[in-house]
Amino acid sequence: CTGEGNITEITQFILLGFSDFPRITALLFVTFLLIYITGLAWNLSLLGLISLDSHLHTPMYFFLSNLSFIDLCYVSSTVPKMLSNFFQEQQTITLMGCVFQYFIFSTMGLSESCLMTAMAYDRYAAICNPLLYSSIMSPNLYVQMVLGSYMAGLTGSLSQICGLVQLHFCGPNVIRHFFCDMPQLLTLSCTDTFFIQVLTAILTMIFGIANALVIMISYGYIIMSIMKIPSTTGRSKAFNTCASHLTAVSLFYISSIFVYLTFSSGGSSSIDRFASVFYTVVIPMLNPLIYSLRNKEIKDAFQRLQKKLVHC
Repeated sequence: CTGEGNITEITQFILLGFSDFPRITALLFVTFLLIYITGLAWNLSLLGLISLDSHLHTPMYFFLSNLSFIDLCYVSSTVPKMLSNFFQEQQTITLMGCVFQYFIFSTMGLSESCLMTAMAYDRYAAICNPLLYSSIMSPNLYVQMVLGSYMAGLTGSLSQICGLVQLHFCGPNVIRHFFCDMPQLLTLSCTDTFFIQVLTAILTMIFGIANALVIMISYGYIIMSIMKIPSTTGRSKAFNTCASHLTAVSLFYISSIFVYLTFSSGGSSSIDRFASVFYTVVIPMLNPLIYSLRNKEIKDAFQRLQKKLVHC
């Protein structure tokens, strides 16, 4: 990586993706494409339904529409490039393209973590203080919570990018993954990565552990409030209002922990890559389904939209 005493800077990386599975390349492409298209369709449909139906203009569905928007950006930051690489001999991405891809991926991931926390507070207010819910979750508050989630995610991501662009890459330039993730980029750097590793650890504490603790505390109060409800029907109804969010939160955090904390390879092994598919591709597809499957308000809104379309 040196020539006449000078460092030769790497200007592009090779994304290996799933090229070590040549026998099932077509199957993987079709599978990932179908999951991606399904996720786009479900999230766009949910966004459209919430925006068109005035009955869904509430804090809960405002949060949900932003979750769908984040998932659309999140999955689109990695999957199109992964799909195109299935048909390219040289599966390359420029250094700036790699940085930009990680910037979008990181911003949306951190924003989603904050949004999940805001949604947990919304469920806490709805179940623990039902009579005061309207005054607690005022339009100003829930709009500020969503904007704060985006700003926090953007700030956290920009701080990483500022550290990332200071790194030098002089070879090798092979990323054994289907997108540019921080662990692989740090491994390939030929300069000291201590600062950005510390920064990443701090961001993990703030966006991962701190948010998870707030969510757990919120659900601790929620469970205590539900247990105080005398009727079984009332407890079941109260639990159903937060079951979807709890499921989505569990999938989001468990899959992230599984990928980033369980494996020492930093996401470069085959198992890590397929596990990464789950939280980068599958979960954005599942979220709108999780929130819609047992949601009577969503079903009623869909039926009202069908009637309008029939009359038109």
